[in-house]
Amino acid sequence: MPPEWRVSDAPVDYAEALAEMEARVAAIAAGAAPELVWLLEHPPLYTAGPSARPEHLLDAGGLPVIGTRRGGQYTYHGPGQRVAYAMLRLDRAGRDVKRFVRLLEDWMIATVARFNIRAERREGRVGVWVARPDKPPLPDGAPAEDKIAAIGVRVRRWVSFHGVALNVEPDLARFAGVVPCGISGHGVTSLADLGVTATMADADVALRAAFDETFGRA
Repeated sequence: MPPEWRVSDAPVDYAEALAEMEARVAAIAAGAAPELVWLLEHPPLYTAGPSARPEHLLDAGGLPVIGTRRGGQYTYHGPGQRVAYAMLRLDRAGRDVKRFVRLLEDWMIATVARFNIRAERREGRVGVWVARPDKPPLPDGAPAEDKIAAIGVRVRRWVSFHGVALNVEPDLARFAGVVPCGISGHGVTSLADLGVTATMADADVALRAAFDETFGRA
């Protein structure tokens, strides 16, 4: 069966989303529910994965900082960012977690390509990156690159949860409150920052089409 798709129009409390994911993953693993891709936004907050380093929390600015057990370190969630929680059987990726993460990256690359944005993966830097020739090069001479989509997953009984976060039009200044994903020296961008005018509904259409292309082929 294809995954169920759910879209939440109002921002979803983070703790509520975690509880929903926990319950759904258990049901999927037991064969009692289909896979689910849940598209939503969160109220403004920072999350900290298990490997988050205290010194990478620079200035929370009064926002909540919530510990989570998904992979990765600190990141920001808030309005204008489309979070896609992917509760999927890893049979799609041969029960290979690294391959599954690469499929999530492929999904994000194919999604932003629908807005004529070229994004790429980088070894050693999970997520999806966009070259910024309009910005000064890095101190070592390397070209500037910004992250447009973040990835953080957890797997239980070979079912994934958490997922990806695509920056459509969030407040990018909020990312300065942390070292995003523990990676310094690089920035964060969005569809709007790159000159693309897109609604959240536009992003959802692109995410759905790119998912079918990426995971259907896989």
